Amino acid sequence: MANFSKPSVPRFSVDVYQNEFLPEGGRDVNAIVTVTSTGGGAVGAGAHGAAGVVIMVDCSGSMDYPAAKMRGAREATAAAVDTLRDGTSFAVVAGTHVAKEVYPGNGRLAVADARTRAEAKEALRRLTASGGTAIGTWLRLADRLLSSTDLAIRHGVLLTDGRNEHESPGALRAALDACAGRFTCDARGVGTDWEVKEVTGIASALLGTADIVADPAGLTADFTAMMEQVMGKGVADVALRLWTPVGVEIAFVKQVAPTVEDLTGRRTEAGPRAGDYPTGSWGDESRDYHVSVRVPRAAVGQEMLAARVSLIAPDPAGGDPRPLSQGLVRAVWTDDLSMSTSINPQVAHYTGQAELADAIQAGLDARKSGDHDGATAKLGRAVQLAAASGNADTAKLLSKVVDVVDAVAGTVRLKAKVAEADEMTLETRSTKTVRVKR
Repeated sequence: MANFSKPSVPRFSVDVYQNEFLPEGGRDVNAIVTVTSTGGGAVGAGAHGAAGVVIMVDCSGSMDYPAAKMRGAREATAAAVDTLRDGTSFAVVAGTHVAKEVYPGNGRLAVADARTRAEAKEALRRLTASGGTAIGTWLRLADRLLSSTDLAIRHGVLLTDGRNEHESPGALRAALDACAGRFTCDARGVGTDWEVKEVTGIASALLGTADIVADPAGLTADFTAMMEQVMGKGVADVALRLWTPVGVEIAFVKQVAPTVEDLTGRRTEAGPRAGDYPTGSWGDESRDYHVSVRVPRAAVGQEMLAARVSLIAPDPAGGDPRPLSQGLVRAVWTDDLSMSTSINPQVAHYTGQAELADAIQAGLDARKSGDHDGATAKLGRAVQLAAASGNADTAKLLSKVVDVVDAVAGTVRLKAKVAEADEMTLETRSTKTVRVKR
């Protein structure tokens, strides 16, 4: 089991990469903002308070077909419990068409120590598979449990093997809307009978990770690694605050590494001309964001501050949110053609990575609908982009769905037969990116 030293306060830095030069009358400004957190990881969650984790285990009837799924889920959850740092609050929920508390019960969280870990693992041995699947009820119970005590880090882990057939899509969306901003959640699909867009949608809405574990034998290693990541979180509810001057329009704000996630629609107003975009919890890590704004037209020789990007975290004492670090996005108008037409390497790289994710999704959707020409064109473009950007992991996944004739040209043939696990893995991991080489 994990034992960690007292958490330290993480330090944040913001670096801005852009070509600030625009031609006369030019308006579009793009920047890659790299946010790095150091000094707060590998010590467990909660530099400013306790951490809480709720593990939601699918116990629907299909988890017994094959029986290895239920057995793997029990073993993986036990391993996750063993990975909890002493003092972490936790609970285990069994999910079917209803949500039931497995441990500790009575609407509360246990505090991790040798005794509670042993009790939780004993309770897990009694888990059996029966009933349906209503994931929204699992999430709402996790929210109630995580809000039952004062926690700095609030996190869920959700495992499912099937489709959300016992509640409407609207009910799941309402649950996600209710839980968004209250806790983060990693979602995993085991086997190949679940819906990729449901699992990735849960992770996206709750600022967590999504992945496939096609073979139940891989669950223990995945759950252990996932829990180690959670135990490394040092500060929660961090927001990217974007301030823009009068006349500047925001085109979009996207996370582009380690995954592509459009944050534009998640803005909450934060004062005059300022808005906050949620980024979730942080440990020792670095992420990249693409900020695109449109500035007023100006003449050669003029310059302006196009945007100020800050990292904001809640004040542990309950005061106003505190700035952690900031960076500036600039616009300078020039008549030097070589300066104004140069594309910043970081911006070019991540524009390609975002297009890669879109091309994979469009290609797989076309393949499922029987549009073979459309699928070939989109997946060929994905192969071309993966090769150009050095995204070897995605290129490898693509090669299991298409035969690559010429990666540089994007020439491919659709495979006649594709293993369901390979197609689902490509779709689930389509938004994973590679960092730009600096």
